[in-house]
Amino acid sequence: MPRRRPRQMAGSGSDGTEDSDSSAEREPTNSSESDGNMPKRQRLTRASTRLSQSSQDTPDLKRAADQDESPPLTPTGNAPSSESELDISSPNASHDESQTKDQASRDSEKDMSHRPKRRRCHETYNFNMKCPTPGCNSLGHLTGKHERHFAVSGCPLYHNLSADECKVKAISREKQEEEVKAQEESNSRHATRHQTPSSKQTRYKEQVAEMRKGRNSGLQKEQKEKHMEHRQTHSNTREPLLENITSEYDLELFRKAQARASEDLEKLRIQGQITEGSNMIKTILFGRYELDTWYHSPYPEEYARLGRLYVCEFCLKYMKSQTILRRHMAKCVWKHPPGDEVYRKGAISVFEVDGKKNKIYCQNLCLLAKLFLDHKTLYYDVEPFLFYVMTEADNTGCHLVGYFSKEKNSFLNYNVSCILTMPQYMRQGFGKMLIDFSYLLSKVEEKVGSPERPLSDLGLISYRSYWKEVLLRYMYNFQGKEISIKEISQETAVNPVDIVSTLQSLQMLKYWKGKHLVLKRQDLIDEWKAKEIKRGNSNKTIDPSSLKWTPPKGT
Repeated sequence: MPRRRPRQMAGSGSDGTEDSDSSAEREPTNSSESDGNMPKRQRLTRASTRLSQSSQDTPDLKRAADQDESPPLTPTGNAPSSESELDISSPNASHDESQTKDQASRDSEKDMSHRPKRRRCHETYNFNMKCPTPGCNSLGHLTGKHERHFAVSGCPLYHNLSADECKVKAISREKQEEEVKAQEESNSRHATRHQTPSSKQTRYKEQVAEMRKGRNSGLQKEQKEKHMEHRQTHSNTREPLLENITSEYDLELFRKAQARASEDLEKLRIQGQITEGSNMIKTILFGRYELDTWYHSPYPEEYARLGRLYVCEFCLKYMKSQTILRRHMAKCVWKHPPGDEVYRKGAISVFEVDGKKNKIYCQNLCLLAKLFLDHKTLYYDVEPFLFYVMTEADNTGCHLVGYFSKEKNSFLNYNVSCILTMPQYMRQGFGKMLIDFSYLLSKVEEKVGSPERPLSDLGLISYRSYWKEVLLRYMYNFQGKEISIKEISQETAVNPVDIVSTLQSLQMLKYWKGKHLVLKRQDLIDEWKAKEIKRGNSNKTIDPSSLKWTPPKGT
C-alpha cells in the first residue's frame, strides 16, 4: 500500500518549522482566493517544474542569477525582493499566490524602510539663512562662483560691489591665472637652477614700479569727504572705501586676496569644519584694545560660541563677560609673565617661560596665538618648549608685545618653533626684534639656527626682510676680496641655506665657469644705508650687552 505523503502547511519554512501566528492569519486568505487564482497557480507550478528539471542539468543557474546585475522577473511581473523569490524551484514555490503577494509586500516594505530618505536639510538651510549685512538679499558671492552667500566674507554689498561686478572680476582673474600658468609651463621647459629674469619679466617689473609711482600721495578734499560720509552712513556694516588710497595694482592684489580667502572660508563652511557666525571667536578684549581675530582657535566650546572673548593681558586667562574680567583684574596680582627676565633695555623686556613649570600660562598663550596664526598646531603639549615673551612696560605693568617658542632639544637646531607679534604692535619693528633676539640666543649657544618650517605668510615676509638686512649690513662692513658663505653663517648664526636663498632673491649669487660667485651690489647696499640713516637711533634694536642669559642645561 503506497505511503501517503503528508501535506505541507502553507507558511512552513524550508526547514520544516512553522510559525503558528502567521499561518493562522494567512489561512482564511488562502481559502478565499484559491478558486479565483487556480490558473495562475497551475502556471506557476509548471514553470517551477521546468526550472527544476533544467536546474539538474545546469547546477550553476542560481549562482548566475545571483550574480546578474538586473534580477529576473517573477511570474507576477515584479522584480524579486529577496533570495527566496529567486529560488522558485524550492518546495515553497508551489504555495498559493496569496502567500507570494504577502511575502512580496512585506519584502517591499522592508526594502522601503532601508531606503535612504530624501534630505531637504540643505535646501532649508540655504533658504532660512540670510546674510547679516543690512539690506543684502544674500544673492551673489565675492568670488563670482556662487549664486548665494550667507556670511560677510562673501557678501558683495559689504565690499561695496555688486554680484555682476564680482562675476566680471572672477572671469578676468581666471584669464590671468591661465596666462600665468601657460607662461610658467613654457618657462619650466628651459628652466635652469639659476636662471636670470627674462625680458618680459623685467618689463612687467618696470610697469609695476611705474604704476606704484603714479599713485596718489594723499586723498583730496572731496575724496576725504566722500570717505567720511560713507563711514558715517554705514559704520561697521560696510567695508571702508579703498579707491584712491593706493595704486590700482595694489588694490587689485588686495581684491584677489580677499576673493581667495572668501573661497577658502566657503569650502570650510561647506565641509562643516567651521561655521562662520557660531563657534568662532570674532573679537577679543585684550587690555585697552579690541582685536579682530583672523583664524579659529580651539577654545572650549562654551567660550568659542560666544563670539567675543575677554582675556587678561597679564595672566592670559580667558573669561565670558566684561563683568567677570573686571572682577578678575581687581584680584589679579600678575603684572608680568612668569619666569625669568633675561633681557631688559628701556621699556622692552624679554621673559623666559618654561612650559613645564608654567603650563597653564603657556597653554593660554598658544590658544591666544592661534587666533592670529594659520599654521600653528601646538596648544596643550607645551612641556618640551621654552617661551620667550617680549613685553613693553609702563606704570600699569608689562604688556604683551609678542613671543616665540623654542624646543629645549631640537634635533635640527631650530631656534624658533612659533613666532607671533600681537596685531596692535605690528609694523613697528617688534617682529624683527624677536627674530634678532632668537639669533642672539643662537650666537650665545655657538650654534647656527633657522626657523621651523612651514612659515606663515607674514612670518616668511618678516624673515626675508631680516635676512636681507643682515646680509647687506655684512656686505657693507666687509673689507676683504673673497667672501665665504660659511663665514657669514658663523658670524651671523644664520643657516647657510637661508643665506643662499636670500642671495638668490637679491640676484647677488651667480654661477660662472663652474663656480658660484657672490656679487656685491652697491645699489642695494646704498639703499639699505640710506634707510638706516633715515631711521636714526631707533630703540627697536636688540642690544647684546643687555642680555643676561646662559643656555639651559638639559630639560
